[in-house]
Amino acid sequence: MRKLIIEARVNEYMLREEGNPNVPYSPEEIAADAVACREAGAAVLHFHARRPDGAPEHAAQAYAETVARIRAASDILVHPTLGYVTLDASSESRLDHVLRMAQDRERAPHFAPMDMGSVNVDRYNAQARRFETKGLIYKNGTDTLEYFANNIRAAGLKPYLVSWNIGFTRYASAFLEMGLLDEPAYLCFCLTDNTFLGGHPGTLKGLQAHLDFLPQDRRVEWTVCNFGGNLFALAATVISLGGHISIGLGDYTYRELGTPTNAELVARIREIARELGREVASPDEAKHILGMR
Repeated sequence: MRKLIIEARVNEYMLREEGNPNVPYSPEEIAADAVACREAGAAVLHFHARRPDGAPEHAAQAYAETVARIRAASDILVHPTLGYVTLDASSESRLDHVLRMAQDRERAPHFAPMDMGSVNVDRYNAQARRFETKGLIYKNGTDTLEYFANNIRAAGLKPYLVSWNIGFTRYASAFLEMGLLDEPAYLCFCLTDNTFLGGHPGTLKGLQAHLDFLPQDRRVEWTVCNFGGNLFALAATVISLGGHISIGLGDYTYRELGTPTNAELVARIREIARELGREVASPDEAKHILGMR
């Protein structure tokens, strides 16, 4: 059986006061998590730059410093964000920090994300029966996605495709048909639970709907995360079906497990995989699986 690629999604926009003090903020903390997650079995690390108080940090220098620290400390593959509440930000401004880093060997990431559509990302409070936010849109028009595809390829990076629902998956298929993406594509099914309603639920049916629309005539390596929910209920199924796993405190704090670290979540996935007869991939092995230079 092919080896399993584990991605550690270490912080996203999660705040420590939401339930877990182990969410990393600073470049030093993110780099330390990268080392620990690599030792636990992760091949990829996804991060958002953050300010000391946990607020999002969009400055290119903050990303460059974080990537440089990660690459100096570990061979883990690096996947920075473009930011998800985009509203009217230009395509160029969203990708600029990644393209600038790609020109510097010590600061170059390995991936750049492409969420293959637009989606509402407001938080829903089921108990109060109301939305806690309104008007938050992750906007990714077709023109933006074409700009991303062309420039990510030119920079020598691997597009990390993200699908929140079937429409996104179909868009990924269309971009493969148009030759804008190289095979094998790397596609993350972003399931959503609890406060986030924009994706398929973190259930077998939610996952299966995505799989039903995967192009059968294209090579696609797929992974699964659960934004806002516990991924462990589906982990064994994903691993058994040949998918990969993307997990971390950025998506969900896992308070039912106490206050785990990102590395402890990765280690649990590695244990499940081994019980199912599937070993985890090293960063170099992940590159080979994904057809990366």
